[in-house]
Amino acid sequence: MLAGFGGTAIPVELRSLARDFDLGGVVLFARNVEEPAQVADLAREAQDLSTSGPVWVGIDQEGGRVQRVKAPLTIWPPAATLGRADDLALTRRFGRAMARELRAMGITLDFAPVLDVLTRADNPAIGDRALSDDPERVARHGVALIEALQQEGLPACAKHFPGHGEAAVDSHDDLPVIELPPDRFEAIEWVPFRAAIAAGVDAVMSCHLLVPSLDEHHPATMSSAIITGRLRGQLGFSGLVFTDDLDMKAISATMSPDEAAVRAVGAGCDGLLQCGGDVERVAAALEGVVRAIEAGVLIGTRIDEALEHHAALKARYLSEQGRRASPPRPTLRDVIGSAEHQAVAEQMRQFA
Repeated sequence: MLAGFGGTAIPVELRSLARDFDLGGVVLFARNVEEPAQVADLAREAQDLSTSGPVWVGIDQEGGRVQRVKAPLTIWPPAATLGRADDLALTRRFGRAMARELRAMGITLDFAPVLDVLTRADNPAIGDRALSDDPERVARHGVALIEALQQEGLPACAKHFPGHGEAAVDSHDDLPVIELPPDRFEAIEWVPFRAAIAAGVDAVMSCHLLVPSLDEHHPATMSSAIITGRLRGQLGFSGLVFTDDLDMKAISATMSPDEAAVRAVGAGCDGLLQCGGDVERVAAALEGVVRAIEAGVLIGTRIDEALEHHAALKARYLSEQGRRASPPRPTLRDVIGSAEHQAVAEQMRQFA
């Protein structure tokens, strides 16, 4: 469980919950941010939420309108500028620069890049968050971003599988229904995900939408046919799978926190994101998973598999040995809003 919360310090309620359930980490939003040094303190505080090992400090930092930590960090243009520039060297420079600024603050996981192909121009959720409307271009630049982030010691998370680019509804507000045949996903939506998996992306995020041709009964996040059958089986992904935020109305409007959590884990998701900030909903989700294990609804091997996916990635990035093997953690003073990074952002703005 990666939990969101309100305020600029870890709430006492979340600390109390963590004494009963070790948490997997936290997800930070603009509401949690005052300035970079405070974020670094918050990241250190978050490590107290587990006694069994290091926790993830995650964030959605894409650039454009999805940039949770702003000035004095570099203000990045949206990803669409990279697609228009079609300059892989620029994309890599952007990825490295963003990773360095995040790592300097103690961020250990970035829910980026967006690999959705913008096939619907009026898509309310994606828009200029997408790299392009061309699947091959999204694949090239998505891989460049993934490699840059991960080479800088920051795990990347490709999103949103099986593809949000055709949606006419924002899943923050309602459940989108995508009426496309399976071969269309293979030809368009999954081209970037296949490339990302081949390039060794660390994590993939599911999206909350219904695709009747793939599973007519379950949203993708709760669909074993999509997560286990398509993402893991057909596309061959063996890494960490996160849900999108389970507090989004596409899910929360029709499911309780415990039902959503149990169904997502059962479908093959390894990490649950509950970002709304209501600690009681986080507790309900965790208690639901425990009851499902005790009742045999969730089998132990599925839980073990999920934990192993986390443990493998944490060993690479968060363990003492992993940290020694990764690039040195940059300092706030050296990288936050540096001239080098501002130059990258300015070059991107030429394609706005």
